[in-house]
Amino acid sequence: MSELDQTQLQHNDMVDFSPPTWPTRIICLTEETTEALYLMGEDARIVGVSAYAMRPERVKKEKPKVSAFVDARIEKILDLKPDLVLAFSDIQGDIVRDLVKQGVDVHCFNHRSIAGIMQMIRTLSALIGEPQKGEKLVAELNQSLAQIQLSAAQLKIKPRVYFEEWFDPLITGISWVSELVELAGGIDCYKEFASESLAKNRIIANTDEVIDKQPDIVIASWCGRRFNKGKLVSRAGWDRIPAIKSDDVYEINSTDILQPGPAALTDGVKAIHEIIANWAQKRPESN
Repeated sequence: MSELDQTQLQHNDMVDFSPPTWPTRIICLTEETTEALYLMGEDARIVGVSAYAMRPERVKKEKPKVSAFVDARIEKILDLKPDLVLAFSDIQGDIVRDLVKQGVDVHCFNHRSIAGIMQMIRTLSALIGEPQKGEKLVAELNQSLAQIQLSAAQLKIKPRVYFEEWFDPLITGISWVSELVELAGGIDCYKEFASESLAKNRIIANTDEVIDKQPDIVIASWCGRRFNKGKLVSRAGWDRIPAIKSDDVYEINSTDILQPGPAALTDGVKAIHEIIANWAQKRPESN
């Protein structure tokens, strides 16, 4: 037997130590990965979710709750024997640390933009060995956004939009919210904050600034808190804001817009566009 034949035989007899294995017991500590897995038809892999998981509606009955946002029940997570835990942002850094110390595989996403949401879906689908499902979902979301953008392009005027994510202190919208406001046909009053991923860097220290911005529309989505319109419109001096004068003050459920996942790119942006389109239709200059 030649030296080449011997080498080939040895190669053929070698054990493959790296056959592909994909996670089948996944815990999602935030809502966006939960929703994405459901939309990809991979919800059977999920064995635990955040208490804030609301989409789809049935998730609340189907999956055990193992965490809030900044806190998690580590022992319960370990009891569920996950082969992958999905987390989001530095805010869940302590949970990630504790799980890693227990030998759990954790992937922590940290996206803050529309493009980042799309990449999250691609990465997630790759982690479960189903990249084509991720690409399909991304294509569907891109098509939906393109339709909104096309409709927004037909508007003859663009309103100035003030988006309020929190009320004490005032915090304006995060990056993907700013992007969606503009995609939907508006002008984000605080676009200069759009690149600030941390809430503390989006605090409006002087509430008179909002008056100076003269927004035509106010959209509030107080993270996890019911919106109090009376509290907002009664702020000192805010009666000089065009949106307050014309009663163009609206709420969008935080579940629909403040989760960096499919919800924001579907129900969230549609709600923003509907508000903007209705505002434009009431203006004589738009007809």
